[in-house]
Amino acid sequence: MSTRQALIPFAFTQITLLPGELFQHQAANRRYLMSLENDKLLQNHLLEAGLKQLIVERGRQTFSDAHWGWESPSCQLRGHFLGHWLSAAARLYALTDDTEIGAKARAIVAELARCQRENGGEWAGSIPPTYLDWIARGKAVWAPHYTLHKTLMGLYEMYHYAGSEQALDILTRWAAWFHRWTAQFSRRQMDDILDVETGGMLEVWADLYGVTGRDEHLELIQRYDRPRLFEPLLAGEDVLTNRHANTTIPEAQGAARAWEVTGEERWRRIAEAYWRLAVEERGTFCTGGQTSGEIWTPPQTLAPRLGDKTQEHCVVYNMMRLAEYLYRWSGDTRYADYWERNLINGILAQHHPETGMVAYWLPLAPGSVKRWSTPRHSFWCCLGTAVQANAWHGLHALYEDSEGLVVAQYLPVELHWQHSGGPVTVRLALDPQTDAAHRPTALLAELRIECRQATAFTIKLRVPWWVQGEAQLKINGEPQPRMQRDGGYLVVRRLWQRDTLRLELPRTLTICPLPDRPNMVAFMDGPTVLAGLCQEERALYGRLTAPAQMLAPDDTRQWSTWKWGYRSLNQPRGLRFLPLKDILDEPYTVYFPFQPPEPEVGS
Repeated sequence: MSTRQALIPFAFTQITLLPGELFQHQAANRRYLMSLENDKLLQNHLLEAGLKQLIVERGRQTFSDAHWGWESPSCQLRGHFLGHWLSAAARLYALTDDTEIGAKARAIVAELARCQRENGGEWAGSIPPTYLDWIARGKAVWAPHYTLHKTLMGLYEMYHYAGSEQALDILTRWAAWFHRWTAQFSRRQMDDILDVETGGMLEVWADLYGVTGRDEHLELIQRYDRPRLFEPLLAGEDVLTNRHANTTIPEAQGAARAWEVTGEERWRRIAEAYWRLAVEERGTFCTGGQTSGEIWTPPQTLAPRLGDKTQEHCVVYNMMRLAEYLYRWSGDTRYADYWERNLINGILAQHHPETGMVAYWLPLAPGSVKRWSTPRHSFWCCLGTAVQANAWHGLHALYEDSEGLVVAQYLPVELHWQHSGGPVTVRLALDPQTDAAHRPTALLAELRIECRQATAFTIKLRVPWWVQGEAQLKINGEPQPRMQRDGGYLVVRRLWQRDTLRLELPRTLTICPLPDRPNMVAFMDGPTVLAGLCQEERALYGRLTAPAQMLAPDDTRQWSTWKWGYRSLNQPRGLRFLPLKDILDEPYTVYFPFQPPEPEVGS
């Protein structure tokens, strides 16, 4: 079995997220997670185990102070959010050593163990097992595998990240139920069953097999294979157009994880084929996201799909996770570029930095407005992926390879690392250049490296797709005019001890057209999408090759902080632009039809 990977991620305990924008989002997320009471999070698991009952008042059922929306006791997806919550709590605990959220999560796991005992020792779900029997009989029910997977996933991550042996015990006992239940079906019958949304069932069985190595868990991987999707995908067929996107992305992630734990090459080819079809052949919006109305658009056909339901958050999060698998395997910077674009214009653009709420969609129609979830009356799938996505910020900035350190993302973090037998501390900071006279036109990253003893290793610095001109590098204040390039990286190898590396990545305004309507364009400032504050489609006039002649920096400074707005130039009506991620409640427009410059009066 060979699953050699180019990059090795660092453990949560080795990374510390430093103050800044991501820290603010993570803090808002934590506040929200801690605001939810345990018995409300567990309400549907307790109901299923007979440990809680609905209250009947004057002939009507009530559920005093309950969670509603998709967590309503009458919703067939009820209980899914608890798994997302456990996953987020486990990540926060591991990343920040937050003992309060760790204790809260362990108390919830203990209650799930109590539910499992009440259910006979195996079943620990928030919905009845009969829901799975229904889909086996062809009876309509809303995605029971998807719902159950969330609890299974939360249990696995509580073990993997938070070290909960009790969570692993619950998961293993519950897996025995699935192993026995699936044994009764032929391959064709399982294919019929798995045509109903399965969520990440394949991935969680691969995760469990990676821990136990037990034959029954390998058999679950094999039984949750998706040949009806995977074989046409491997044959080069377009199996995605107009198909529900987030049904299939977790299955591709499952294939990716199955390769890592089994070494079977077919699984890797599935994940890579999915990426080619979903991203490289299909194209993306300027944000890096895809889909409209939860379905994949036709390849390179995005203009007709701009609407109020573009870019589902779940799709952003899960495609970023798939990109991270492929990045680890290959070290190819195109996956890191994709991840960065979606972090800025998806995860951050769809997460409220004060309330911790999520925008299910990121509308891209003219005059769009983000619609935010509510704390206790939504519990959409996207609120679940949002609490996960904002619980591990900073973790994907740095990796290790066979030669040393790889800087994948320019995020403020501190790394504690053992290399060549000695401790190494790396502090990655983004210099805001507050002493500059004008707003910076480059991203300036600073790495401070401290080794207990002089240590030789390589640092590879990703050069993002948006860099305009030549990157500039200084070590201890000395310019490095001859920089080695390796693919998408700058490569520095030397003896390090107490050194400072400063990297300047120039950026500028660029135009991002729709592939099928090249005169319909969005503006980007480096990797960041800009949106105009207007309520209607509005034509802009200018040359597509000269965006700086159409937008100028605007309202650039507040005390010691740079602001990143722009205003229009040479247009019939003035228009202000802000980073899409910074717009919360204002109407905005991202794509603008372009016309040649208006002729001057009298010409």
